[in-house]
Amino acid sequence: MINKETFSKRQGLFSLKEKEITVREDAPEGLRGFIKMAFYDLNKNPSDLRAITSRVLKIAPDRNNWSEYPNIDWEVGQHLENCEWYIVYDIIEVIIQKLDPKDKEIFIREINEYFIANGIGWKIVNGQIETRGDKVFETAVKTVVSVLETAKLQTAKTEIREALNDLSRRPTPDITGAIQHSLACLECVTREITGDTKSTLGDLMKKYPGVIPTPLDQAVTKIWGFTSEQGRHLREGKAPEYLEAELVVEVTSAIATYLGKKLAEQF
Repeated sequence: MINKETFSKRQGLFSLKEKEITVREDAPEGLRGFIKMAFYDLNKNPSDLRAITSRVLKIAPDRNNWSEYPNIDWEVGQHLENCEWYIVYDIIEVIIQKLDPKDKEIFIREINEYFIANGIGWKIVNGQIETRGDKVFETAVKTVVSVLETAKLQTAKTEIREALNDLSRRPTPDITGAIQHSLACLECVTREITGDTKSTLGDLMKKYPGVIPTPLDQAVTKIWGFTSEQGRHLREGKAPEYLEAELVVEVTSAIATYLGKKLAEQF
């Protein structure tokens, strides 16, 4: 196994440069090849990987390929190169399931670093591949989950996690689901801080004008209007796009964080 603590990391010189995210609904050729490299670095054989790719692709291994190199290695390469983009990410998840804890940690780190360095909008969290946004998005989501956990707002926390799950669905993200769940998160927190457990977010903004400082409350009202239109009452030809859903999740996360912290101060 290759020592993952390279010179630059041991000396504190390593700095992973994050590339702008340009890849979501794709698995570039470089990633497909890197999966083999990262797996083999764990002292695994091509036949070990073939067992995984064959299972995911639901095809039988080629009995004519019996030598690890070049035959089985070539066969695995064909599996990875020719499958649909989303299957590549399925293969990554199954690999993680099959590894022991130490190898799993190394493999996940390698793949996540590849995603970051090559502008791929995915990340591995708890063994599963989830959507990855820019630094602002990632910070907003990470913070809101932590704040909601501290405030013991489990329902709101579940809603924002579901929003992320919807954005992470393959091959097609559930855009409207992400919008609905992010709205539900904000609505849950607002209900908690106002003590009004029945009103919608739009009504809460009208009934409790001081819960969010003016004019930010107007922004929340507009977000409610957008999510109500795009997430609940879709019209033909008016389906929201991924970036719009990502923006809603990011903004609602930031506002829910503010309200969660405000709620915590009351106790």
